[in-house]
Order: sequence, then structure tokens, then C-alpha cells
Amino acid sequence: MNWMAMWSIAAVVGIVLVVVGSKSPRSETGEAPAALQFGYMALVVGLFGLVGYQTSLALAMLLFVLISGVVWVLDKWVWAKKRAKDQRQHDAVELLAGLFPVIGVVFVVRSFLFEPFTIPSSSMRPGLIPGDFILVNRFAYGVRVPVSNQVMIDTGKPARGDVMVFHYPPEPTKDFIKRVVGLPGDEVLYKNKQLFINNKEIPQEWVGDAEYPRDGQFLPVPVKQFKETLGNATHLMQQVEGAPSVNHLGVQQFPHRENCSYALDDSWFKCKVPAGQYFMMGDNRDDSSDGRYWGFVPDENIVGKAVVIWFNWPELSRVGTVIR
Repeated sequence: MNWMAMWSIAAVVGIVLVVVGSKSPRSETGEAPAALQFGYMALVVGLFGLVGYQTSLALAMLLFVLISGVVWVLDKWVWAKKRAKDQRQHDAVELLAGLFPVIGVVFVVRSFLFEPFTIPSSSMRPGLIPGDFILVNRFAYGVRVPVSNQVMIDTGKPARGDVMVFHYPPEPTKDFIKRVVGLPGDEVLYKNKQLFINNKEIPQEWVGDAEYPRDGQFLPVPVKQFKETLGNATHLMQQVEGAPSVNHLGVQQFPHRENCSYALDDSWFKCKVPAGQYFMMGDNRDDSSDGRYWGFVPDENIVGKAVVIWFNWPELSRVGTVIR
């Protein structure tokens, strides 16, 4: 979906409706025409989307909270009497002022408590599948300053095995979800599809054979599923038999690239995790764009810990599943 085009269309439609609505007569009670009301709303939605798309959703929300908050204060203490005499002149003001409490509450909840996230791909199968709507605990790894994402109050650090949402390092406006495999200072080795942390083999137990519909493909992909224990977390992960441990030709240039080594036959890779950074991998090991290819996740990119599935249509049985 071309989000840029969608937000642009919403803004243009809003402008057209505002122009048309401003020329339409009001009701006997002085209520603005429907075209004008919908126009202002479409314009706000379009501008919000464009700002969020070009920068980040957090910055877009912060800007709209500040703007609507200033308008709310001015409307309440300065413009109220004038608006009562001439409602026609203050439709946009009334809309922005009315949005402030709603946007403010959403901003606080999303920035400091919980943020919704949708699983976009198959990289975290079998535990998480496309279409899962999950909640992300924003304060699990520290109460953070909105936009800059710097920790204000330290409430904990990511643990090995956590499922974490973070800003994708090559494109920080995108959010990714993967499992924490390597902590700062760890040496991560993935050899012949077996994971080692600091020269210690990570236990994995074969569970059985399965298959899944790979994104964009018609035929299902056969996989072998295993129980893997990382730290205190035991979870399911899966591999495609015969697939290499890594495709070194797909490895990007990234900060601290010198900390990693890759076998030319793709049988193994090894990385030393820098201070203040984390190494992430998907549970669907052979269908995941993760740290093997784009490197490490710095602490300032952390969004939060994935905790629960709150919706999935049509698989309602997944609702309430705790993420492990």
C-alpha cells in the first residue's frame, strides 16, 4: 500500500471539502455543513499521516498534541467569547481544541505505557503470524523521552530470549520485531543451523515437521520445528531443511561490521555484540531479515517488549496468547 499517496489524497480531499463547505449555508442552529466538518477532519488526518510518514509517528503525535493543546488553551481562555458570537469563524479552532484531550491521552498511553503493533510478515513464525495484533510494553526497558527515545527512568534491560520491537536501524521510521539473541559483550555464533552464545550451545529439541504459507507464495513451505531455550525463555522456532545458516551475499554494510565474520560457504557467521547494542534474530530462521544481514540494534532504537496478542481475525483463538 502506498501510504504517501493515501495521506496526500486525504489532505487534498480535505482542502476541496473545506472550500466547498465554506460556501454552503449553515443549518438554522448554526451548525457547520457536513462537507466542512468532514473536510477539516480529512485535512487533519492527511497532514498527520504525511508528517508521520516523512518523520515518525511519535514526532507527528507530539506535534499535533502541542498544536492542539495551544489551540485548546487559547480557545478556552481567549477566543471563547468571540466564538460564541460568531461560530462561523471558529470551526477549525473548535475541531483542534476538541481533538486535544483525545490525542493527549493516546500520546501518553502510546509513549509511556503500551503501544499496539501488527505482525507484518512470517519472520517470527510459529509463535507470531501475519495478522496478529499485539501489545508492546513501552516501560519494560525504561521510561523514555518521546521522539529522542532516551531513557529517563531505568526500569530494566532486554533479556536474552525476549521478543522485542525496535526501530529498524537502516530505516528508523520502520518498526521491526525479533527475538533478543545477543546481549552487549556476547559472542554469537550460528553454525550449521545451531546457535552458540559465548561458546555455549543453545539447547534445541526437535518437535516435528510442519509447513506454512510463505508471504507472497502459493505453495506452503515445509519446515522443521524445534523448542529452543534462550536464557529463561523456551520458545518454538523453525528452519527449512537444507537452507544455509546465512546468505553472506545479502549482508549489508552496517556500523560495527568489523565485529562480524561470515563463512564463504554460508555454513556459519559469528558476531561480537558491541556495548549498548543487541543482536536480534527471527524465530523463522530461514525467512527473516535480521541481525545477520543488517547488524546490531542500539539501545536508543528500542521500542519495548512484546507481551500479548490482543486480536487476530479470523483466528480469534489466538487472542489473549502471552508472547514468550
